[in-house]
Parts: sequence; structure tokens; C-alpha cells
Amino acid sequence: MRSARLRAELSQEQLAERLGVPRSSIARWEIESVEPGFSTLRRVLHACGFDLSLALVPFERDLERDARIKEVQRLTPQERLRGMVDGLEER
Repeated sequence: MRSARLRAELSQEQLAERLGVPRSSIARWEIESVEPGFSTLRRVLHACGFDLSLALVPFERDLERDARIKEVQRLTPQERLRGMVDGLEER
């Protein structure tokens, strides 16, 4: 969203006025503290003069990544944190 706003040379305030929303909404979307729905995203992009190209593309599963995710999900929060700290210490 931020990229579209900047390419359209709009301030957050200007975009907020076009959309009829508070400037704080634009800021929250841009820092990803709030994730807008798809229809809101399209509305924002249209206000900036852009649109999304909606094309279906094949999605290839990454079985190794899926297995790692399942493995991590089985860990307790403490075990996950320990793994992250150990990874940082190895650097």
C-alpha cells in the first residue's frame, strides 16, 4: 500500500481524504499493525490509480518446509525461544 501511495505521490492525509477514512487507518495499514481485507486493499489501490492483476498461478508445496513448520508447532513456546536464541548465538 505504501508503495502505491508513494508512486501516486500522495501523502497519507491525501489518501485518507480520498477514501473517507482517518489518516491513522492509512498509517496502521502501512506499518502492518492492521491488515486490511481484500476489498479495502483494492479500494486503496484504485484511489492511488492502480489495480491488482488477478491471475491464478500454480502453487507448489514445499514438503520440507511443511515438515519443519509441523515440527516447530509441536514445540512449547520456551523450546521455540531457546531454538531462536541458539540460532542467534551461532552467528
